[in-house]
Amino acid sequence: MSPTSAHPLCVEATLDPRLTRWKWLVKWILAFPHYIALLVLWIVFLLLSIVAFFSILITGRYPRPLFDFNVGVLRWNTRVNYYASAVLGTDKYPPFTLKDVPDYPIRVDVTYPKRLSRGLVLVKWLLVIPQLLVIAVLTTSGSSAYRHLEQYSPLGSGLIGLLSLVAVVILMFTGSYPRGLFDLLVGLLRWTLRVLVYAYLMTDKYPPFRLDMGGSEPMAAATQSAGGG
Repeated sequence: MSPTSAHPLCVEATLDPRLTRWKWLVKWILAFPHYIALLVLWIVFLLLSIVAFFSILITGRYPRPLFDFNVGVLRWNTRVNYYASAVLGTDKYPPFTLKDVPDYPIRVDVTYPKRLSRGLVLVKWLLVIPQLLVIAVLTTSGSSAYRHLEQYSPLGSGLIGLLSLVAVVILMFTGSYPRGLFDLLVGLLRWTLRVLVYAYLMTDKYPPFRLDMGGSEPMAAATQSAGGG
């Protein structure tokens, strides 16, 4: 997937048109094998991020193999969250892979930065604090946002979890997932991921204080609209 957004992070999501009314009640159990795998993957992610920190500081480059692996962890984690906790927008079981899966309902990609600022890498943790305050509201119950960045958006915690619960309760009673809530939740998830890739040194582009709602990236949607006209 080639990101078409102005931001290096690209998130494309599609709402499953045939969501079952009840399956969301057990998805967190079905996803348990993924949680075990992700526990290991996030440990590796954090270790590689430390290596990347020193590489950027010395050379101004994020080693490409490390970058690709960490993007893969983000993909995997996002697919599991999309299925079992945040948004709950599909009944399609997430695959066990770091690779992009073109036919999965949510896809994540990050443009590889050829050069990164060696000075900025020293202060990103400080610059990202205002964004982390936002993420604390979106994905946690108000405790340390740094502590929850590894596994963002747990159901039942934070605004994303609450809105996801509202959406699936409506689904249970009506058989329909509210489209407005879907667009809002994907926008909140996109915001969270933008902060995540900045905090973990994968881009120098500061995440905007802006909610880009909907399943398509803003620039991608605009391009499609212009082409269709």
